[in-house]
Amino acid sequence: MLAYISRSIARRSPRLPLASAAAVAAMSSSGTAANDSSLPISPDTTRVAWVGTGVMGQSMAGHLLAAGYALTVYNRTPSKAHGLVASGARLADSPRAAAAAADVIFLMVGFPSDVRSTTLDSSTGALAGLAPGGVLVDMTTSDPTLAAEIAAAAAGNGCAAIDAPVSGGDRGARNACLSIFAGGDAAVVGRLAPLFKLMGNALYMGGPGAGQRAKLGNQIAIASTMVGLVEGMVFAHKAGLDVARWMEAISTGAAGSKSLELYGKRMLERDMEAGFYVRHFVKDLGICLSECQTMGLALPGLALAQQLYVSLLAHGEGGLGTQALILAVERLNNTSLEKKGE
Repeated sequence: MLAYISRSIARRSPRLPLASAAAVAAMSSSGTAANDSSLPISPDTTRVAWVGTGVMGQSMAGHLLAAGYALTVYNRTPSKAHGLVASGARLADSPRAAAAAADVIFLMVGFPSDVRSTTLDSSTGALAGLAPGGVLVDMTTSDPTLAAEIAAAAAGNGCAAIDAPVSGGDRGARNACLSIFAGGDAAVVGRLAPLFKLMGNALYMGGPGAGQRAKLGNQIAIASTMVGLVEGMVFAHKAGLDVARWMEAISTGAAGSKSLELYGKRMLERDMEAGFYVRHFVKDLGICLSECQTMGLALPGLALAQQLYVSLLAHGEGGLGTQALILAVERLNNTSLEKKGE
């Protein structure tokens, strides 16, 4: 798909800025890749950096390293990058230092405030270190207006910025089957295809910020789906049904969903370990509501889901996974699916 996009749109989309021939020669002679859009992206031509090696970032960066790319990593808590460093990655002391060692730098951090500081800070931010012709790819779910701001700042530095948030959770990250929503210059997105395919399936959504808006729509759909799933589970429980058998029965019908596949069993087994944190989902839904307010759009299902997830924060459960929504609905009904004696 991305190859098609690249071929069909490249004629009308500007190429990435070229480094000078002297700079290319200097970087090549030192064993590093050049920021040259005429070179195909490959382990032989492209240095990569990764900022944010948490639950998902570690797996995603690991796929790039396993494919043979020279990888530099940065994390605010260095110990969370030790696994990648042990596998051959180089540890940087700031996003700026990581970017200075890369042709393409990826971000996978927590909140828009983290994206802003990691990217735009004049002393430690990635754009301060990225050489002309470099590409910054933000895979965090963040604010579309911030994505456009970063794209403009990158262009002012002779670089490019792509917003490419993902869906699929920790399993999708581990199994390299994430859905990637890419926004920005179409030619740049097409050129990044060799890197994206190591993490999942990327689809081009439009200009700067479009990737973020596509991901927000994804989160809206997930939120209401999760509410429906947990309400159905609680109903089945109170009706005296075997909830596991009920989930098996609905999984092959119209009520089957990725949320059921990924989280149904986890909820029954009281496995609330985070593949995606409640606190980050609350952040995402807050951005969705803000966008809806700007658009004059009323989405009551979104608002209800956001309030249920906020209730988990009130109970100190922001560090649990999004499947912990079952706890909120159980509390509303003074019941629990947890088996007695466990």
